[in-house]
Amino acid sequence: MMRILRYIGISMALLLIGLVGYGARGYRDAQSDAEGLRARADALIAQGRGGNSLGGARLAILLAVEDPNFWAHSGVDFSTPGAGLTTITQSAAKRLAFEEFQPGIGKIRQTGYALGLESRLSKEQILALWLETLEMGNGPDGWMVGFHSASSAIYGRLPAELTDAEFIRLTAVLIAPASYDLVRSDAELDERAARIQRLANGVCVPAGFSDVWLDGCRRTASGAGLPAPCPLS
Repeated sequence: MMRILRYIGISMALLLIGLVGYGARGYRDAQSDAEGLRARADALIAQGRGGNSLGGARLAILLAVEDPNFWAHSGVDFSTPGAGLTTITQSAAKRLAFEEFQPGIGKIRQTGYALGLESRLSKEQILALWLETLEMGNGPDGWMVGFHSASSAIYGRLPAELTDAEFIRLTAVLIAPASYDLVRSDAELDERAARIQRLANGVCVPAGFSDVWLDGCRRTASGAGLPAPCPLS
């Protein structure tokens, strides 16, 4: 029995070392890629495709939905209400570091890569890369990638030129781009957008760390007590 326990202990230790090493590999890869990614991000920002191009109020809403503690965390966040298991930096890492991301152990390298990005790139650069690589669902001409590109494809205008409802609808699709439909009427997407509007109005908050679907912002049974939508810009 002691021999079996010893083997189990050794196996667990080796597994832990392997996982740490896999995460460290992601960190090193991000540092190696940093120069090229920095240049790519700066070019996007210069083209008006960074976070600041959305407008301060609208960027604040996008971050409140996707990564509430983005400006403060170092790539991971395990406590902020509504943060969920994936920060914006991890989300960007998923597309920058993998040809085909596999859940599970891939999360280890993804997290290491995210930490590496945070060590070499500014928040503005990470945000620009994230916006440019976002999966946005099906559009009039096929699958869309990039927040600004989707805005042009769906509405014919840049994000800063959208109405509040249009901007929130683009934000709403991010959680399930393959399931929602930006082209045609979609009741489920409408409900997601309504929850985001309530969050923007300040009348609700996420129910906890894992509340990425904003169940804490469901409409009340009567619909009463909710203020009129406020402008985001």
